[in-house]
Amino acid sequence: MPAKSPSRPVRPAYACAECGWQTAKWAGRCGECQAWGTVAELGSPVVRTTAPAHVREPARPIAEVDVEAARAAPTGVEEFDRVLGGGLVPGAVVLMAGEPGVGKSTLLLDAASRVASSGRTVLYVTAEESAAQVRLRAERIGALRPRLLLTAETDLATVLGHVEHSAPDLLVVDSVQTVASGAVEGAAGGVTQVREVAGALIAAAKRRGMSTLLVGHVTKDGSIAGPRTLEHLVDVVCQFEGERHSRLRLLRAVKNRYGPTDEVGCFDLSEDGIAGLPDPSMLFVSATPEPVPGTCITVTLEGRRPLLAELQALVAGEPAPGSARRVTSGLEASRIAMVLAVLQRRLGLKIADRDTYVATVGGVKLTEPSVDLAVALAVASASVDEPLPAGLVAVGEVGLAGEVRSVSGVPRRLAEAARLGFTSAVVPAGSVPTGKAPAGIRVHEAASLADAVRHARLVR
Repeated sequence: MPAKSPSRPVRPAYACAECGWQTAKWAGRCGECQAWGTVAELGSPVVRTTAPAHVREPARPIAEVDVEAARAAPTGVEEFDRVLGGGLVPGAVVLMAGEPGVGKSTLLLDAASRVASSGRTVLYVTAEESAAQVRLRAERIGALRPRLLLTAETDLATVLGHVEHSAPDLLVVDSVQTVASGAVEGAAGGVTQVREVAGALIAAAKRRGMSTLLVGHVTKDGSIAGPRTLEHLVDVVCQFEGERHSRLRLLRAVKNRYGPTDEVGCFDLSEDGIAGLPDPSMLFVSATPEPVPGTCITVTLEGRRPLLAELQALVAGEPAPGSARRVTSGLEASRIAMVLAVLQRRLGLKIADRDTYVATVGGVKLTEPSVDLAVALAVASASVDEPLPAGLVAVGEVGLAGEVRSVSGVPRRLAEAARLGFTSAVVPAGSVPTGKAPAGIRVHEAASLADAVRHARLVR
């Protein structure tokens, strides 16, 4: 008998069903997400050799490839199209992630309705709600269209059967974590199931040239639930953000194979549905007829879009008994504490023993360092109880030495301020080239915080 060839030992692999962490040995607790009882055996890897396949179509020079099939088709939702890079590309797969209740389903149902109204067929698969619930939402937001098809399914094979029967131009699956395949083990939402479902839907989208929108869940820290490979498989990954107490919603593309990733779409979510906001700046500026002490306007950048925001500060008139309070809303508390320390040390403002409150208008969150100068001017105005000049905006980062540092996109910010009627601006020194200031706005450059305060008084 011929001697048996020695077999190469294969080490079993184990993976966590929650986060996908892998290990060579079984463990009762996941070493990544610290969940108990989620580590299971994946099976032994199999080494295969693949023979060369017959090539049906030879490779062509890249200049001869037809690009018409990859042209983006608008959805009809301008803010959505802005983030996508012009619309949905045939065969593209878009993953929409966001916290529960932020408005993902409402936005995609509105987009599906507009696509259906243009004569294209849309298949909406709901795996979380019943068909009647989705129908009620569609009636509320005016999304009832004859070419908008609706089905409530959680089985992957049935969903693919609907795709073959309906031949849609656009497929919406809400959500990818609640659809399961009977071909693999595990509950819906697990790593194996999400990978299998996403892979099958992506393969169908590429084969049929069908645009696909997938809704994805997020974890407690805001990251997309499921395996990390899900984000690599899809073409576009969008994050839908918003505070529960605010109607404003922001859509960002964190990955986009067909367009930029620094665009931001703004939406207004109400009982009647969701609507795009092409000019959301005035949501964050209060309509006061006269200047009020402790208020200052700044211009922040959300992606490439400049947005005006109002900062309000209040400094108590009497020293606080004990430790003074520092309360912030919509701003980073640590950064506000730093600006207050610079004001006290470099400008001599006596605010160490006084309660100080700093907040944004409209519930917007500002994390950009460019708001430092506006915070400093608002607090300085509140401490002396004198308003800043009307029509003034301030942009710049404040350093610990009291210097005003340059920030990106100052000309773009000033152009937005000038368009909305502001007449003067305090910006970092050297941030605006000579003769490049927008028409109608007077620019004052400040090298230090003292210069900024002096300019704010001179432009009155």
